[in-house]
Amino acid sequence: MIKHDKPDEHSPEYLLRRYRDMIGYTGSFVTIIGGLYMLPVLVLIFYSEDLADAWGFILTSLLLIISGGYVSQRFSPATPTRFTPQESAVIVILVWLIGIFGGALPFMFHANLGFSQAVFESTSGWTTTGLTVVDVTEVSRVVLFYRSFIQFLGGLGFMIIALTVLTGSVGVMTAEGHNDRLGPGVRGTARHVLAIYGAYAFFGIALLRMVGMEWFDAVNHAFTALSTGGFSTKAESIAHWDSASIEAVIIVLMILGGTNFLTAYTILRGDVRKALRCHELRFAWAISGIAVVVLLLFTTLGHYNSIERAVRVAAFETVTAISGAGFNIADYPTLPRFGWMVLIILMLMGGVSGSTSGGIKLFRIYILLRSVLWEVKYLLFWPNIVKQPKIVQQGNKSIPVDDHQVRQIAVFISGYVFSLLVGVAVLVYNGYPIGDSLFEFASAIGTVGLSVGITSPDMPLSAMWVMSLAMLLGRLEFYAVVIGIAKLVMDTRDVLDDDEDSTVTDETEEIADKTPEPEPAAP
Repeated sequence: MIKHDKPDEHSPEYLLRRYRDMIGYTGSFVTIIGGLYMLPVLVLIFYSEDLADAWGFILTSLLLIISGGYVSQRFSPATPTRFTPQESAVIVILVWLIGIFGGALPFMFHANLGFSQAVFESTSGWTTTGLTVVDVTEVSRVVLFYRSFIQFLGGLGFMIIALTVLTGSVGVMTAEGHNDRLGPGVRGTARHVLAIYGAYAFFGIALLRMVGMEWFDAVNHAFTALSTGGFSTKAESIAHWDSASIEAVIIVLMILGGTNFLTAYTILRGDVRKALRCHELRFAWAISGIAVVVLLLFTTLGHYNSIERAVRVAAFETVTAISGAGFNIADYPTLPRFGWMVLIILMLMGGVSGSTSGGIKLFRIYILLRSVLWEVKYLLFWPNIVKQPKIVQQGNKSIPVDDHQVRQIAVFISGYVFSLLVGVAVLVYNGYPIGDSLFEFASAIGTVGLSVGITSPDMPLSAMWVMSLAMLLGRLEFYAVVIGIAKLVMDTRDVLDDDEDSTVTDETEEIADKTPEPEPAAP
């Protein structure tokens, strides 16, 4: 039998070969993204008066297609490559950064934004956050559609989009936050997700048109509601229409977008009872119901003269905050601060895992709370009870919970809260009140998009960039970013250390060559 030696994963030769493959795959993803940036131009078929804004999208698209195509052709491996989770995290970070910076170009060309503002808007779009520095009353329809379109795509994620046509590693999809399997293989899962998402979109557009929105507004808001993004074609967001029926449809779309794709797939296959056993889904309903009642009793009833208006605001703002959609029908600066506190908690908690929502995710919070209850139970009744396996129902699967997973969740939440505090400190340093800063940064890191007025084109650049980073961290869920950066740092160190060792070895050999041979001793 021939024995194959395992390659040295820290050697420069191995690392350079792996990074060559990773860059090749990144080029393939970038090529697809470039093609997607051409699609908003199709809006000009209906609105030819905006034809002057076509060139920026075409230029951006060609730039990404040509550069991505060249890199893919130059570096892609001859056979499909399976990447490690760490390598997948690097690919995800590279693709997201290229997509975001490339996506900033149309905003610079056609929305009169500077570089930092354009990157902020692009980040907010792709991460489905919804905080905006664009004056929607001053830009063309093609720019408005472009904002909604990148949020719609951002809800899926770059990897889901690319893997519908590429054969890729499961790691890149997992690193982007998609852990569920809806079909055979990675491409099968990606195509099922895309099909469900597309069906939701057609359903949403039709309903919004039926309840009174114009076609253009209906398409844009269906896209941004399902992606739980929150970009709107109106400066007043959904409050512009002041329509209970439109608000009801938007709530339905936000709930669909905030529902786990695996749960939706299980329901569509007819196994409703199994899907409804999902503990996280039940927890989401319980939290949402409690939040609506609390907001109604302690905020909106005393703030609005009409009971109907109070109920509508309490229900809508609860769903938009916990789903991360970011639409609004309330004037936040005038709301009582208790209402702010409720919304901040909901934004930080986030929606259901495996959906388009942001935040910590209710699954993690549920596991942490259940773990506390399990430990209290054991402390109270031990040793009179036998420890039972810790099982939770997620989607259509029963998932065992061990101490290692609980520690991971605790570390994640600790990192999330620490990042929140740092971001709030940066905003306070820039002169914003602490309450406003907490609300705004919770919205950014939770990829929600609700604002109390801090977000604007004139905000300090340090605040703008730290919020852009928060949106990216919130969308990629920290671990992918941390793992990817750590991988890059360690691999760079290994290559540099090897170069130094090689230099020392070469110098030693050179000195040895120049050292004269000792003369023989005299007889």
